[in-house]
Amino acid sequence: MHKVKHIPENPALRIKTSTAAIPVVVGLGVIFYMFSREFNPEAFTLFHFSYHAIFWIFIAALFMVGRDIGYTLRLMTLTDGKFRFWKSLKVIMLWEFTSAITPSAVGGTSVAVVYVNKEGLTVGHSSAVVMITSFLDELYFIVMFPLVVLIAGTTNLFDIGTSASGIGTNELIWFSVIGFSLKLAWVLTLSYGLFVNPRGLKWLILLIFKLPLLRRWKHGANRAGSDIISSSKHFRNKPFSFWLKTIGYSFLSWTSRFLVVNALLIAFFPVSKHLLIYARQLVMWIMMLVSPTPGGSGFAEFVFTRYLSEFIPVNAALVGSVAVGMALLWRLISYYPYLIVGALLFPRWVKKHFITKKQSV
Repeated sequence: MHKVKHIPENPALRIKTSTAAIPVVVGLGVIFYMFSREFNPEAFTLFHFSYHAIFWIFIAALFMVGRDIGYTLRLMTLTDGKFRFWKSLKVIMLWEFTSAITPSAVGGTSVAVVYVNKEGLTVGHSSAVVMITSFLDELYFIVMFPLVVLIAGTTNLFDIGTSASGIGTNELIWFSVIGFSLKLAWVLTLSYGLFVNPRGLKWLILLIFKLPLLRRWKHGANRAGSDIISSSKHFRNKPFSFWLKTIGYSFLSWTSRFLVVNALLIAFFPVSKHLLIYARQLVMWIMMLVSPTPGGSGFAEFVFTRYLSEFIPVNAALVGSVAVGMALLWRLISYYPYLIVGALLFPRWVKKHFITKKQSV
């Protein structure tokens, strides 16, 4: 009798494409709820899909393409050219799909290691790539958040009054402070582990996870510590040009993402405060870190209507309905496409890398 090879459980196998329906339902539910509270039929007359509007909606879509290209080029650089353009783009689409169906604070990084590994890198190199990717993403916010606060000012960024739900200026400030603090702590921890003392950081992590309340996650903590050591070996001696390119691609991706709203607003309304709109989106993304829903769904739509509605120059009685419509259009361009593309790619990817291989064992 032949011995059956044991295939370990893989986190990617726990993902179901049907899960993509959850953020859609949550997001649309919040949209419809806000529509029911704010609905005014006159608001629809303000959305003129003229050639001008269609052009700027197309530009908004191009910004999303720029975002994905930046991520793709960064992944090509991080893999030392082992991933070509189309393979990198496929991994990015799968990664974004996972991020879109998991809470914002969790994201798709845990499964991203599997995506990168199954496309041809060793486990250690895959872990290093994902770890550095996380570091570069958070570095963008660590650099840009203080800058936008300094340039735009706290009053312009957070003074929105108080809504009927109780969320107002103070709450938005606290959301931002908590989100930024978490990102800063993560970047400082990674910086120390990647570039100063990786083994010392692993020892500290394991020590912390020996505490009774955290002991159940000690195996994951040990794996994270090993990932940091692998990442340090791969990247600590990279030349300055390498970091310049990867940081540049990261800034291209995130800035392109935030310019989507600017383009959408131009499509329908005269807009002048582009820097402030960009700054508020960056702050909004930091606040979304505290959202427990998949991809920040629901929370993102709500904050959008409260946080960016003042840039919609319409009658006060109509601004609520128009803002909800703009929030829906924003998510249709910047979020839902990843659910669709990922739902199409993911089953084929699992079949190729797991089901077919398991049958051949």
